[in-house]
Amino acid sequence: MEILYFPGCTLSTKAKGFDNSARAAMRALGVELVELPDWNCCGATFPLSVDNLLALSGPARVLVGARAEGERLAVACSTCYNVLKRTNRLIREDPESREKLNLFIEADYQGDLEVVHLLELLRDEIGFEEVGAAVKKPLEGLRVAPYYGCMLLRPPKEVAFDDAENPQVMDELLTSLGAEVVDFSHKGECCGSYLAIKSAEVTGEMSYAVLASAVRNGAQAVATSCPLCQFNLDYHQGEMVRRHAGFEPLPILYFTQLLGLALGLDAGDYGFEKHYVDPRPLLERRRLLPE
Repeated sequence: MEILYFPGCTLSTKAKGFDNSARAAMRALGVELVELPDWNCCGATFPLSVDNLLALSGPARVLVGARAEGERLAVACSTCYNVLKRTNRLIREDPESREKLNLFIEADYQGDLEVVHLLELLRDEIGFEEVGAAVKKPLEGLRVAPYYGCMLLRPPKEVAFDDAENPQVMDELLTSLGAEVVDFSHKGECCGSYLAIKSAEVTGEMSYAVLASAVRNGAQAVATSCPLCQFNLDYHQGEMVRRHAGFEPLPILYFTQLLGLALGLDAGDYGFEKHYVDPRPLLERRRLLPE
């Protein structure tokens, strides 16, 4: 099966390991991610004021380009997914906004593209039973906390493809890979997001609350699908060690990296060496890295 794929800016630069592992893992499961030609930035945020329609011209252009190529668009990044899906819904359900946006971008788009997250594809079309059957290196003994953050869950009526209060899709995926899933109270709490630009200290403390909750419940690693969450949780751990006695750093991985490892794929281009907390010692102890 082939499906159009929007990598977005971060997966094309700082998060290449996310992109590489996503493409390889999905290919191994029979899904070829075909990159959307001539894409642009999704905008990275959905405007707080819906009157600010010009800010939606970027994601609207992505949707128009994707609809010209097909009927569905797959996304791996939580933020891109949030922005594209909410923009698509606004265009589909608000005639006035649709007319203005089409005028801005010189298009005639009706919002009839389906925007899907890779986790949706894994759950609803491939199926976790099929994923489990394809596993060659089970993640046995690896205690992973699935971190959803904000963008996959909120606002629930516009975005969520899972229970916004008790999401399970990543839990179920990790279970199918053989990991020991760690449930923790902060799986849907904010990591600090773009507050990192204005106040690294505030973001660091918000990220610490997430990680402290995961550690208290026995996590050895955290899985996410958001590059900004991955950065905030990963980068600030050096300061967490200095500020919080007894804090032990733990790796922050993309769910696709864990998926690729469990499928027995070559992880040479997953970018583990670029993580601030190197996951390789843990993965080596669990004999999960390719020989």
